[in-house]
Amino acid sequence: MVTGAGRLASGPVRPQPLIAVADVEESSRWYQRLLGCESAHGGPEYERLVRDGELILQPHAWEAEHHHGPIGDPHTKPYGNGALLWFETDEFDSAVARVEELGADVIKPPHRNPPPGQPGGPAHREVWLRDPDGYTVVLASPDGEAS
Repeated sequence: MVTGAGRLASGPVRPQPLIAVADVEESSRWYQRLLGCESAHGGPEYERLVRDGELILQPHAWEAEHHHGPIGDPHTKPYGNGALLWFETDEFDSAVARVEELGADVIKPPHRNPPPGQPGGPAHREVWLRDPDGYTVVLASPDGEAS
């Protein structure tokens, strides 16, 4: 990776998505069940969800300003318009079973990307759903898994 000064950057870059939610504790429970992760913080204003010690998602209360001020406007919808919360999982079938157990609003049922017989693409499986706040969440198997 080239930095602004034309030098190669070193060290990993890890996504740490933060989403504003109406009820942090409810969102935390929902994502813990969906992703098989656990709380590393807890509380009604902010949560850190981890799996195998790695931070994967931060639900944050809309109204909690902390040191940074408001995150956004909860009246502007749809939340995350144009952004997807995308999670790769080695346990795709188990993840789909958890989606069903949660009774989640499924936008696109499990499918292959690209469709069978079409070349290119990641050659994996996906399921698209909505979380309790209306964010679009995608669970995907690893690239090449559905070759």
